[in-house]
Amino acid sequence: MSNFEKKFGKYAVSNLSLILILCYVAGYVIQLVNADFLLYLTLNPYAILHGQVWRIFTWLIIPPSSLDPFTIIMLLFYYNIGTSLERTWGVYRYNVYLISGMLFTVIGSFVWLAIQYFAGGAAMNVEYVSTLASLYFSTYYINMSIFLAFAATFPDVQVLLMFIIPVKVKWMGILYGLVLVYDFLFAGSMVTRIAIASSLLNFVIFFVTSRNHIHMSPKQMKRRAEFKQDIRRNSKVTKHKCAICGQTEDDDPSLEFRFCSKCNGNYEYCQQHLFTHTHVK
Repeated sequence: MSNFEKKFGKYAVSNLSLILILCYVAGYVIQLVNADFLLYLTLNPYAILHGQVWRIFTWLIIPPSSLDPFTIIMLLFYYNIGTSLERTWGVYRYNVYLISGMLFTVIGSFVWLAIQYFAGGAAMNVEYVSTLASLYFSTYYINMSIFLAFAATFPDVQVLLMFIIPVKVKWMGILYGLVLVYDFLFAGSMVTRIAIASSLLNFVIFFVTSRNHIHMSPKQMKRRAEFKQDIRRNSKVTKHKCAICGQTEDDDPSLEFRFCSKCNGNYEYCQQHLFTHTHVK
């Protein structure tokens, strides 16, 4: 993926988790003003094929659940874990992961529509069925894929279950994975199975391709952040540097620097050595 990153990395969008949360905020506002209008924004493949192409994008603002204090807490939680993944993987790779989950979901909705036609679309009201099925193609499972990726990357991080019980996130990831497998095999309908499979395909690809080097403890994450800060600090170009003591504005922001008019060449000195240095002839 490095070759693609060199070509397309500059187009990666920072804070993608925050953007997704803001989309939900817009969705909640629409829900409060006119909840029925959300039906014109869902991922309805039948409607898209009949000219309502905006649905390819607008389904992202459909809130994953009703607005209540628990939902707000969960959205903040997903924002935090998404931001952690973005900082650890890098903006480009996190973009690829999240956007691929969205793209697979869109493709999955059209796969479901094709199955309906082959299963006897002429004998059923495909438009009505597609409207109902569009409610299943949401960002709910995409958010789940973010959590599963976090659990795979930081398996030993502890979270407080019900704000009381400390649990390692890997056990919650395993539990959620088992629930998804059960829903896919036994509890879900065809549309639910396709929604789960398409939305979580990005996690399957991620896990298969990265399972040997994705695990990272909080200490490793801290060391990586400190290393990047050291690199930026050491590679930073300073504007001023004393020719005698070598101090720069980074060493002491209060220092003042001046060029000496009596020295041959562009020699700059701090305030401590401006009048005490030996002139360069």
